This record gives sequence, C-alpha cells and structure tokens, in this order.
Amino acid sequence: MLGNHLLGLYEKALDPKFNWHERFAKAKQLGFDFLEISIDETDERLTRLDWSLEQIEEFRHAALVSGMTCQSMCLSVHRRFPFGSKDPAVREKAHELLLKAVDFCNHAGVRVIQLAGYDVYYEPSTPQSVMYFRQAMAWAAKVAEQKQVMLAMEIMDTPFLNSISKHMAYEAMINSPWYKVYPDIGNLSAWPENDVDFELERGISSIVGVHLKDTLSVTESFPGKFKCVPFGSGCVDFSKRFAQLERLNYTGPYMMEMWYEDVTFSESEVLRSRLWMEEQFKKGIEMLAASKATLNERSQQ
Repeated sequence: MLGNHLLGLYEKALDPKFNWHERFAKAKQLGFDFLEISIDETDERLTRLDWSLEQIEEFRHAALVSGMTCQSMCLSVHRRFPFGSKDPAVREKAHELLLKAVDFCNHAGVRVIQLAGYDVYYEPSTPQSVMYFRQAMAWAAKVAEQKQVMLAMEIMDTPFLNSISKHMAYEAMINSPWYKVYPDIGNLSAWPENDVDFELERGISSIVGVHLKDTLSVTESFPGKFKCVPFGSGCVDFSKRFAQLERLNYTGPYMMEMWYEDVTFSESEVLRSRLWMEEQFKKGIEMLAASKATLNERSQQ
C-alpha cells in the first residue's frame, strides 16, 4: 500500500520463468497488492488472449490463493498491430485483439485495459492513420461497455498522445464512461511542453490508475529515456506528484513499472524501489500538510 492506495507491480518486473502461482506469491512477498498482466508484442504473451476458460480459471486461482488480484492489463500489442495502420489486414487484427482482450478481462476479473496511445508505431503517422485510430477508439469503447470493462489510455513516450490534454480531446469525442485515462507519471514528466500540475488537475476526474516510472527528459539534443531508469535518478518529482494527487483527492491505485531483464531491476531492486517510493509518498503527505498549514495561517492573518 501507499497510504490508503493499492500498490501494484508490473508483471515484467519479475522473473519471466515464474509461473503464475510464483509471480503472485513473489509480488505478495515483496509487499505489493496486485499485479498488472502484460499482453505485449511477443508471440508468447499474445497467446494468452487465446487461453481456454480452464486456463483463465487457473490464473484466477493463482491470484486467489496468494491473496492477490490482477486488476489491470497492459495491452501494448497494438504497437505491433496498430489501429491506424495503412494495411487493412493489420487494422482488422487490431480489432480482433481488442475483442479478445475484453473477453479475457471479463472472464478473468481484470478490471482495466490500459491501451497504448499510438495511432501507428512502426509506420509514419498520417491524417488517415489518425482517422482510423479515432474511429477504432469509438468502436472499442462500445465493445468495452458491453462487458463493463474499463479502457484507459496510457500517456505515451511519443508525441502523438504524450499529455492528458491530448487524451481529453478523445474522451470528449467518444463520451463514454468506459474510456478514461491511465497516466504514466514518467512519460508525462519527460515532455518539456507538459505542465504536469495542470495536466493532472485537468484529468483528475478521468484517472483510473497511475503508473509510477522514472524517466529522463526529452531535450533538443536528447530523445529522452522512457524505460529502465532507476527510481530517483530521473526527472520525476514523485513526492510533489503524490502531494498533488492527494490534494486532488485521488484514491485510485498506483502501479510500479519495472523490467526484470534489465540488470538494474533485479528482485532486490524491486524491494528497494518499493521502500523508496513509500518514502516519497510520506514526503508528499508532509508537503501537503505544510502547504495546508501555510494557507490556514495566511487566512487567519
């Protein structure tokens, strides 16, 4: 927990050789409340969307016996099969995968699908790719609504959807209670054009979860670094962000995003990072209390 918030761990922070019983048990041992499952570009993780009901039940049982849950899915496979592709077969595959992901979550009890905010990734973005993406998001929200599965857009590492403000334009257009936002604090902070205070305040009523990740800022001479930046060595002011989110009465979960395959993100580093994050949260609470005390003093003068 971070205060009263559930604290989750990205599946990829753990040894990929683990089975689901081992993953859930290890996350519990390391002090987390839930796991986020990954459906990425790899064939191995993609096949999870074709699990039988028996396999899904085994997955649910693994969580249950460990005292854990899987509350969210990171559906990044749409980098490989983007909704905005110029190839109609790829677009059809993107739609098929979204349908499968919603069905998986419905059966597995996963509440939120985090969407990847790319119209395309390995192709150049065009007005047509953006149009295809917009149409697909409107369709996806209707699909999710049927099964009461939340779709939440991640704030990304490319300019296409790198701010909550950009997302809110889509949210207003789609106008669905099942299409919201799942900001990555690291990605949001790395873009110099973002006023992070403004962005979080603008989107607070739409935030269903928050990714915790450190990043290195984008500059004129550096493309930024959006992955495998050890917590505390990047550009994110975590205590300030926690203070702001508490002030805005955010009560949703946090999820720490880490990668086991990078040597700096070993199991011991996961534990160290969780303890470090708890300290940043405490500092954020202290900052908020001090700010309120100052405001009270000024109001009494």
